[in-house]
Amino acid sequence: MSDQPFTNPNTAAIVDFLRTIGLDVRVEPLPETTFLPGIWIEQGGLVVDETRLRYPGDLLHEAGHLAVATPERRPTITGDAGSDPAEEMMAIAWSYAAAVHMGLDPTVVFHDDGYQGGGSSIVENFSEGRFFGVPMLQWLGMTVDPAQSSSRGLPPFPHMLQWLRSVDIPSDAQVEADV
Repeated sequence: MSDQPFTNPNTAAIVDFLRTIGLDVRVEPLPETTFLPGIWIEQGGLVVDETRLRYPGDLLHEAGHLAVATPERRPTITGDAGSDPAEEMMAIAWSYAAAVHMGLDPTVVFHDDGYQGGGSSIVENFSEGRFFGVPMLQWLGMTVDPAQSSSRGLPPFPHMLQWLRSVDIPSDAQVEADV
């Protein structure tokens, strides 16, 4: 359980999960204006101000950005996690997998006030097995695409083999060793 009391049980569960996988989460007052209400990234960790937090699921998505960043880059991220399209797709897939793992309704993360109004479309596609970002997560050894899971003898996405990226750009030998 979280060492900080949260009024929203989703916020408490998300913070507990993030801390369990090794991401730093601090509870501190934040200024009124941040890139997302109630959330700030500082040196690879999340800062949350529940009094300003509009959508608890945004924490999970921003954590996804940190989780897929290289281990060397992660502690240098402050402010916005960036706008790299590949990292965005991986963060979306990662946060979907995290929501499923936690038993959290994915609409908590993929709400229609985010994702350019397409949150429900993302949930629909992922729940129907139409994933994006998963091949890149597999390439990094973090999960296994459903089409390859049986041949590898591993559970398929949304199951994650590891929650935090541990390699920069892996060779095929590294990916095989990781999975």
